[in-house]
Amino acid sequence: MIRRRGSRTGTLAVLAGLMIASAALRVVSGADTLIARAAGDTADAVPVAMTAEGDASEMMEAEPDTLLAALRVQKARLEAREQEIRLREKALKVAEAEITEKMTALVDAEARLRQTISLARGAAEADVAGLTEVYSRMKPKNAALLFREMAPEFAAGFLARMKPDVAAAIMAGLPPDRAYAISAILAARNSDVPREATGPRATPESTPEAR
Repeated sequence: MIRRRGSRTGTLAVLAGLMIASAALRVVSGADTLIARAAGDTADAVPVAMTAEGDASEMMEAEPDTLLAALRVQKARLEAREQEIRLREKALKVAEAEITEKMTALVDAEARLRQTISLARGAAEADVAGLTEVYSRMKPKNAALLFREMAPEFAAGFLARMKPDVAAAIMAGLPPDRAYAISAILAARNSDVPREATGPRATPESTPEAR
């Protein structure tokens, strides 16, 4: 009986040792698994962290590049605007120069035109004066023949320039109707000319009614 109990005790000890060893192996295996998992998580976390850091650095690098590109675009726009303004200013200067040149040419042309008109008037005046002198030197009868064919306005113009006695002699040789027409024109021309009284003014005391 004692031998059986001893064998049973030894068997139980062996079984207990095996169970302890199995438990120890499980603990060790679980620890290894946990360590492996932790290591895997750490390994996975490191690339993620590195990726995040890379994205942040790329963003930090991309922001200055984007800002620089925007500044370059803005600078190009400003330069284009300045170039456009310079071109407009140049065009305005050219237009102002052309306007000034045209105004100068217009002033010169106006001066020449005035000179031409003055010369023409002087020449016409000289011609009229010369014709008046010619008609004045003609015999009144011959001059009257010419004045009959003239328009009354022209005849009145020449007669107004002549001496009164010469004009009267020519008027005497004209038909009554032509002489009357010329006299009416001369009277109309001289109607606006102010005249001074040649004698004393009439007063109420000197009039027949006052007496």
